[in-house]
Amino acid sequence: MKKQILGLAALVTAAVFFGGCKGDSDTIKIGGIFPLSGDVAVYGIEARNGILLAIEEINASGGVNGKKFELLSEDDEGNPEKSVNAYNKLTARDKVNMIIGSLTSGCTIAVTSKAQEQKVVLVAPAATAEAVTAAGDFIFRACFIDPFQGTVGGLFAANNLGAKRAAVLYDNGNDYSVGLKDNFITAFQNEGGEIVSNESYGKGDVDFNAQITKARAANPDVVYLPDYYNTVALIAKQLRAQGIGTPIVGADGWDGLTENAGDEVLDGFYSNHYAADSTNPKVQNFVKAYQNKFGSVPVSFAALGYDSMYLLRDAIESANSLDSTAIKNALADIRGSYVTGNLSFDSKHNPVKSAVIVEIVKQDDRLVTVYRATVDPE
Repeated sequence: MKKQILGLAALVTAAVFFGGCKGDSDTIKIGGIFPLSGDVAVYGIEARNGILLAIEEINASGGVNGKKFELLSEDDEGNPEKSVNAYNKLTARDKVNMIIGSLTSGCTIAVTSKAQEQKVVLVAPAATAEAVTAAGDFIFRACFIDPFQGTVGGLFAANNLGAKRAAVLYDNGNDYSVGLKDNFITAFQNEGGEIVSNESYGKGDVDFNAQITKARAANPDVVYLPDYYNTVALIAKQLRAQGIGTPIVGADGWDGLTENAGDEVLDGFYSNHYAADSTNPKVQNFVKAYQNKFGSVPVSFAALGYDSMYLLRDAIESANSLDSTAIKNALADIRGSYVTGNLSFDSKHNPVKSAVIVEIVKQDDRLVTVYRATVDPE
């Protein structure tokens, strides 16, 4: 009887280790936390689609040692409190020890300390704030960080657009927006540019005319808008309505703008993680597969979700284990080629890779993005 009890305990332990869900030892469960509804739902839906595509490909090729992946998705609505609820459900109920998400920096930071304490490997596809990986060595990200992205925007505005006078509008309650703004200003000024207007607004604001009036009076030749696509669409419309026709520069939060704005965002440029019109075969294959499955051109969040899943797959294969400590150690040593670039991790588990600049243009009465430049890390 004692041996039978011990044997049963071993089976239960194995079931948890190999996926943690109803004894299905042939399935590796991956937790996912995404904004699938709310203001930034485009980010979450695209990232989840990218992950699902990667899982479909991986499973079709045999999985890892015959084990197939399954994604367990939770919607945090872009709300940090709901991110914590989603994390608790995935770890306590579903027993996952690997999570992809969330998408925004605030939502991701809300769960990183928990993940570190519980030794859950967490890969953030698109959370660019520096503090995301500060919780410890179980936290990784697939995207470059805000200082690099803000610097890219400043260099592009000064050197590629030839701008001398910049106006900045930013959300003073959003770490993402503030961090980008600070690094854009430093880079632009280092290139000899002048910040002629630096105006803030609050989360949820919809009327930006007071800030824009001040910016217009300063006569800028470029405007930097480091925010998410829904807010950028509102600001751009009001900028153009007040007669500011200068180029607008932003960051990866603009992804989704072409589906949610009009011609007011033309002459708009933003830093991004990949360009869908790249001639790189890895990118072309991904874009084709995504279009075949979902019927649309994938934005960067889809590519980052796709890469996040392949990073976990590669780490599990390298570690030859589903132990989270072994997986995080293998992740730290990864050096490989992915859709969003050649990638390795620095000591803080931030990826070392390039950024691209894309421009919003109109083709066949539709807004699309086209590749304009690549900026490499120093």
